[in-house]
Amino acid sequence: MLHVTREGVREVDGRAGVNTKQSHREEHAMTSTLLSRRDVLKGSVAIAAVSVGGGIVTRFRRAEAQERAAQPHARIDAMLRQAVDAQDVPGVVAMAATDKGLLYEGAFGTRLLGDSAPMTRDTVFRIASMTKAITCVAAMQLVEQGKLKLDEPVPNIDPALGSPQVLEGFDAAGAPILRPAKRPITLRHLLTHTAGFSYEIWDANMVRYVKVSGMPAIFSGKVAALRMPLVFDPGDKWEYGINIDWVGRLVESISGQTLDAYFRDQIFMPLGMKDSGYITSAEQRARQARVHQRQADGTLVPQPLETPFTPEFWSGGGPLYSTGPDYLTFLQMLLHGGRFNGAQLLQPETVALMGQNHIGNLPAGIMKTENPARSNDVDFFPGAELRWGLGYMLNMQPGPNGRSAGTVSWGGIFNTYYWLDPVKRVTGLIMTQILPFADPRVLQLYGQFESSVYQALQAA
Repeated sequence: MLHVTREGVREVDGRAGVNTKQSHREEHAMTSTLLSRRDVLKGSVAIAAVSVGGGIVTRFRRAEAQERAAQPHARIDAMLRQAVDAQDVPGVVAMAATDKGLLYEGAFGTRLLGDSAPMTRDTVFRIASMTKAITCVAAMQLVEQGKLKLDEPVPNIDPALGSPQVLEGFDAAGAPILRPAKRPITLRHLLTHTAGFSYEIWDANMVRYVKVSGMPAIFSGKVAALRMPLVFDPGDKWEYGINIDWVGRLVESISGQTLDAYFRDQIFMPLGMKDSGYITSAEQRARQARVHQRQADGTLVPQPLETPFTPEFWSGGGPLYSTGPDYLTFLQMLLHGGRFNGAQLLQPETVALMGQNHIGNLPAGIMKTENPARSNDVDFFPGAELRWGLGYMLNMQPGPNGRSAGTVSWGGIFNTYYWLDPVKRVTGLIMTQILPFADPRVLQLYGQFESSVYQALQAA
């Protein structure tokens, strides 16, 4: 640490050997002041004059850089802690990385409101639809191997894919009116949510169809829940739906492995994602954050831990467990063009292709809720031009919080979110466990975190 005196610059403990002898009177006549960055710049001439061989200057600059880097991190800490203190969230994990390495990580609050168990970086989350990007990477691995084609009709592994029907409406008696689709479904349709499949939660006609037909709900884990009709012809529109569940089924059929085994062998183990999977161990379950339901008055009510069960199929669209560090590793793999931790999962040109617009001028990203307890209306960037890549949403213009045009992003229904900016070479995530989806308070925190990450980038 350095101090300024009338005689020049000295180190507090005298180790530099520069002007350390000073009268007792002088020491009392002038109070030593810790150097600010401005002091450092002003003192640089004096430093040079005493010919210290550059050692002190180097230490000055290193300390200044460390201080400059620490300030944005402290601001992020304070912002996340404030959200916990205001009970906007019970707890939160947030992380960001550049292509040079980890930029920020923080964990605040508790895993369960009113409980003492702290939120930690290794807290286990239900990442829900953040599963989709992983499934899409698996599919693109098979595309690279020539086992799947983007623009050919998908393999006929089920009549819902091979002979799709379109729901035209309902007759006077309330019975569904169906007709054959005008064109076949392709993998590109599925990856971009333009195949015509929907989710009940955001589609009134599908809510009615499921009720009339008696088919099981999508979260039942039954294959029959996937056998719903299309709500438009493939390629005609964008609508968020069960498309990636079908992609997962295709991965299983083509690879000969169940999806949990494929993810383990081809993605998680190569990347070292030890806390990601469809089933949690007792030790992981002990680290799991609880879901909280937002009430009309803004308060949060903890929900019971979900009861584990074995589904008929592993869903490519939703139910993975993971941690912040694990999912950031997956994002870093994409940021590095398909290679990370010594594992090459995809070729760089494949990752670049996934981040391009694959739906032309079709508007995307806006969803109207049919189940307010599960999801709010979704419109993350009102008025912005949003499209879809091969697995995630695509910002066609710069975002309000720092992201570049070309940034891809998405989230999970329990209010977990990620983004990846290939232009500024940064990726980040923020993890909570709150319903309904698109919670305004979490989205505000997400935006503040993203903005702070870009400020940290500038300061680095």
